[in-house]
Amino acid sequence: MWHSEGPVDLTLLEVAPRDGLQNEPEIVSTDDKVRVIERSVGAGLRRIEAVSFVHPQRVPQMADAEAVMAGVPRAAGVSYAGLIFNDRGLDRALAAGVDEVNVVVVATDTLSHRNQGCSSAEGVVRWLGLARRAAEAGVRRTVTIAAAFGCPFEGEVATSAVLELVRQVAQAGPEEIAFADTIGVGTPDRVRALVTGARALAPAPILRCHFHNTRNTGYANAVAALDAGVQVLDASTGGIGGCPFAPNATGNIATEDLLYMLHRMGIRTGIDSRAVSETGTWLGQVLGRPVPALLGRAGPFPAPV
Repeated sequence: MWHSEGPVDLTLLEVAPRDGLQNEPEIVSTDDKVRVIERSVGAGLRRIEAVSFVHPQRVPQMADAEAVMAGVPRAAGVSYAGLIFNDRGLDRALAAGVDEVNVVVVATDTLSHRNQGCSSAEGVVRWLGLARRAAEAGVRRTVTIAAAFGCPFEGEVATSAVLELVRQVAQAGPEEIAFADTIGVGTPDRVRALVTGARALAPAPILRCHFHNTRNTGYANAVAALDAGVQVLDASTGGIGGCPFAPNATGNIATEDLLYMLHRMGIRTGIDSRAVSETGTWLGQVLGRPVPALLGRAGPFPAPV
């Protein structure tokens, strides 16, 4: 049920090259990172979070960001995103030729200090400044609210607190606001409440969700997000990834497994799930162990003839 051309009902943002590989103990070569991206583009993915412009001592897996960006295929309609945390990161991202930047604002102070060295309020101020500079440079701007459903250090995160952050970050006029379930504790009811509340507060930006399947709720949350009107979902080929600064933040939802579900539901994505599944299997060989995704093990249904 792959539609290689024509309209799509939902956009997927492939995050394996960045959020996927940043949590792996192995340092994956630049060539293999570029190969993941090439294979993703070949499968029909058109938005890819390729790199993070973070200090290499903090996340050594992302130390080759410029080299990766220099090697990615510049196909028509493909947009490459880079994660940034500060002005230096934005300088590097612009010089490397990213199409969009993603800035994270963490919903709790404890995780924000561990992840970014600042409070949540200071993170909002950083975002406002970075968004202004990115707009002047003509680069698409996304702000991601991390730990939007729960924090490994402070516990529950109230929907009202996240919505207040939405109100604050929306002042910069982002093209997109994303909600990240950093430690995989969200449930469909919370997803619907947050997305519905955010749409009322900020009707202009695209809404995106980033789910981890840490407690086996990621795919149910993805369906809830779609039902609530989310237009973009993050997913990671192979289901790899997590946050190195949040304990037990394992397992993004797998691109190939998400595609199987979406395509069986009749939702058009323009992505070849079989090609993505083959990339997931290959990625497991690169990492030296099977990836969490299940489609590569069970195979498609109906079986190809």
